[in-house]
Amino acid sequence: MRSANPVPPPLWDARCKACWFSLALLALVAASFWSLDLQWAAFFSLEALRSMARFGAEFWPPETSEAFLRKLLPAAWETLAMSLLGTLLAALAGLLLALPASRGGAARGLARGVLNALRSVPELVWAALLIILAGLGPLAGTLALAAHTAGVLGRLYADALENAPAAPAATLRAQGAGAAQAFAYATLPALLPQLLSYTLYRWENNIRAAAVLGVVGAGGLGQLLAFHMGLFHMGKTASILLAMLALVALVDGASLAARRRLTL
Repeated sequence: MRSANPVPPPLWDARCKACWFSLALLALVAASFWSLDLQWAAFFSLEALRSMARFGAEFWPPETSEAFLRKLLPAAWETLAMSLLGTLLAALAGLLLALPASRGGAARGLARGVLNALRSVPELVWAALLIILAGLGPLAGTLALAAHTAGVLGRLYADALENAPAAPAATLRAQGAGAAQAFAYATLPALLPQLLSYTLYRWENNIRAAAVLGVVGAGGLGQLLAFHMGLFHMGKTASILLAMLALVALVDGASLAARRRLTL
């Protein structure tokens, strides 16, 4: 008969693999602090805080002239369009690569290798490479977002397909349906809310990444930011940063509302 008040497990057990993993992780964190030689005293010094205060004061007031807003609004739309189109292309490519990556055989290893290569290269590096091919502008930024995000979404899609229940598809196959029909009518409908949730989350990330990609000449708000910040136009820089914040908040809100509707 079990005791009404069972004794809680000990905090440390030599046979507990999670305990050893946690200990190794803590040791790695401690070694990181020791090896980086972080200058916390200089960071929080009075002189550093004064310098930051002077620098922050230069951003006020933001530029609100009509001539500047005529450049700012199209750049904001360009950033939004880059993130949306890049995410759409990534979702299509990721799904195509996820299908072989979730199955056995040589195709699985090849597809997983492609997905690993795509997401291992950051968006900024993809943009720098694609600018050589596509030239300056939003095309390079869109393709850079699509390349990196395809690797991320493809891996998430493949894991979801591997963990999907096999019974509905097997039932359709037993009734004479083909593999494509079983996937379209059994597996995909069950996974669609999860796949859309992954896609919307990556769209949130891509709106931030698209705003940064312009720094290397890939268009949008980032390109405008790099230009005016390089010329120390701090008022205009402040307006661009506010536009970035508003755009991210808008996309985050829309994505959150869409994900909530999917889970109802």
